[in-house]
Amino acid sequence: VHGYVLEEVLIRNMGISQDTRHKRRATGGKKAAFRKKRKHRLGRPPAMTQIGVPRVRTVRVRGGNIKLRALRLDAGNFSWPSEGITRKARITSVVYNGTNNELVRTNTLVKGEVVQIDATPLRLWYETHYGVVFGKKKAKKDEATPAPAAETPAPAAEGEKKKAVNPGAGQSAKGTSTGVISEKASIVRNEKLFKQRSRVRAVDPLFEEQLAAGRVFALITTSPGQVGVVHGYVLEGKELEFYLKKTQKKKSAAAK
Repeated sequence: VHGYVLEEVLIRNMGISQDTRHKRRATGGKKAAFRKKRKHRLGRPPAMTQIGVPRVRTVRVRGGNIKLRALRLDAGNFSWPSEGITRKARITSVVYNGTNNELVRTNTLVKGEVVQIDATPLRLWYETHYGVVFGKKKAKKDEATPAPAAETPAPAAEGEKKKAVNPGAGQSAKGTSTGVISEKASIVRNEKLFKQRSRVRAVDPLFEEQLAAGRVFALITTSPGQVGVVHGYVLEGKELEFYLKKTQKKKSAAAK
């Protein structure tokens, strides 16, 4: 125990440096240590941002500037490149990291890794913009069934006839009809708008499956330990196909 504590103290006193003078050359030769450590070459421990309730700390850096060190984050802004929109979505898990599988196991957020996010904000925008609902099965046509016989209306009483001829003063036919007409007009206008937008609508089949399932893959493009936020974009097309194959290979290897 004492040896472990002594080692920790030595590491803290030594500090983290980003210089290369202490490293060997490619041939194996040592470099001359003609200079001591410099302030502009210092390094800091990694933030190791986890998925959880947001927790961000400020760090004063060289020049009096401020960096935001995110220790916990649970959501981020992710763009949909083919549609040109951005929505805030919840991060559920880390799916793939090309450098370290330990970061995937511990759900650590770093730049350049693939995460799984909640697709609800993107799906809701798509439904309101194009009028298309994902994951909804088309209703099958009912088998031909005989139509029910029309019932003959019963003869109306004399008092009811008078009411039909002379409607009440509080209800005007004009007032009720305008509301119905305006609703119908808005529905027709929306249908025309949806048809016009659907001419250029194209969704990748793999991405459409993920949208219907409620979870999509996204790539992180910011450093949470430097800027304190997570920004990125959703994967689609060949890029999505590539990372799906990578994740399937890792799953099959883990099963073996």
